[in-house]
Amino acid sequence: METNTPQIGKFSFTYGSIAGLVGILFTFMLMSLDMLYDQGAGKSIVSIAILTGALLIGIYNFRKENGSLTLKQGLKIGTGGALVAGLYAVFFTILLVNFIEPEFIAKTVEMSRAAMIESNPTISNDQLDMIGEQTANFFWVGYPVMLIFNMFMGLIIGLLGGLILKKDAQA
Repeated sequence: METNTPQIGKFSFTYGSIAGLVGILFTFMLMSLDMLYDQGAGKSIVSIAILTGALLIGIYNFRKENGSLTLKQGLKIGTGGALVAGLYAVFFTILLVNFIEPEFIAKTVEMSRAAMIESNPTISNDQLDMIGEQTANFFWVGYPVMLIFNMFMGLIIGLLGGLILKKDAQA
């Protein structure tokens, strides 16, 4: 008799996609409220909550459908789902800075410039220009950092979710 065990990849892709798409909707909401450039911690907290919620629901539904959950499975779903969500975030950010909001990098540099002047009033314009230029030139470095951070968060979420929801298979 064949058992139809659920595929970890399916759950990772499904719930990672949900997290990614909800994150994109959250960004559109921020744009509509003119809060895209706000530097507060609230945006980060909401983004992490979106990822955490989607991945924990994915781990829970895998356990429910499979009847059991090992720590290894929880880690795989968490990390894989976070990778998928991170890919959505990277591709959307590329679209955002190149097509949707082409002035995104310039506005970000300008906001950083204002914050630097506020924190260090003695900074010279040459230094500010150099920092702004470097920020714009190396903006692309943020893309792999986004993926690495997402996967690290997914690893932690998968670890905690796997430990909390761990359930041995019944014989």
